Amino acid sequence: MNSTFSDWEAFFKGENRQEYSIALHRFLNDEYQQHIVYPPRPLMFNAFKKTPLGQVKVVIIGQDPYHEPGQAMGLSFSVPAGIPLPMSLINIYKELESDLGVAMDYQSGDLTFWAEQGVLLLNAYLSVRKGEPLSHRHPGYETFFEHVIQTLNAAPRPIVFLLWGSFARGYKKYLTNPDHLILEAVHPSPLAANRGGWFGQRHFSKTNAFLERHDTMPIRWQNTGR
Repeated sequence: MNSTFSDWEAFFKGENRQEYSIALHRFLNDEYQQHIVYPPRPLMFNAFKKTPLGQVKVVIIGQDPYHEPGQAMGLSFSVPAGIPLPMSLINIYKELESDLGVAMDYQSGDLTFWAEQGVLLLNAYLSVRKGEPLSHRHPGYETFFEHVIQTLNAAPRPIVFLLWGSFARGYKKYLTNPDHLILEAVHPSPLAANRGGWFGQRHFSKTNAFLERHDTMPIRWQNTGR
């Protein structure tokens, strides 16, 4: 996986030499040549490009990219402006409005402005075939993602990890640094959120309160009035 992204460069340099990375790169070359794959390949590492390692304040873990045309942009839960919001993102906006008492613009699901403030919007699997969720559930991605989480865990400053759903919560075992804050909830998808455990968790205000306690600029979550 060839990449040089700000201060992620040393991390990627080490990973690129490993056997799993070579096998994953070969797999991705074949997939992008033979199938329609999302996101477009230049956007695969968008999360790392938008949020340098030294600027990470918050980590939001997704599973794999949206698999319909025009949705995936390399940032978990985010879709480009003008694309209808997926239901999970609608529920995120609803909880954010309730938590912070703000109004969100439901015409835009582009969360790039979160990423640029230090919110690492990271999917475990960085790509997917059109219309086939989890089609890129490759062991190389799993190794890569574990190494990313371990690198973030070792960061010498407090980070908030938002673990939404059983998949994301499965990575809690790697988060052993007592300086970090871990907040857990069910996944914001309607299937899970409507059964309880998503609405009312107030992860956004809790995140900002934690950052402020550690003399760190809070996240401006609202996408209106910016």
